[in-house]
Amino acid sequence: MPTNLALDQDLLQRAFRVSGDPTMKAAVTRALQEFIARREQRRVVELFGKLEWDTSYDQKAGRSRER
Repeated sequence: MPTNLALDQDLLQRAFRVSGDPTMKAAVTRALQEFIARREQRRVVELFGKLEWDTSYDQKAGRSRER
């Protein structure tokens, strides 16, 4: 989808240099992907201490394989 944006040129140039991507489009795409990943990770961190664990679950038993 073609989009016209007025971006801070200094930030754009820094992102392009730091990313090592071959094009500015690729650098901006990578920046958006990393932004989304970081925000999604925050949501997971917010769950720490809020989940109930099944104390009877044996994770080691789940790893063994019958051969």
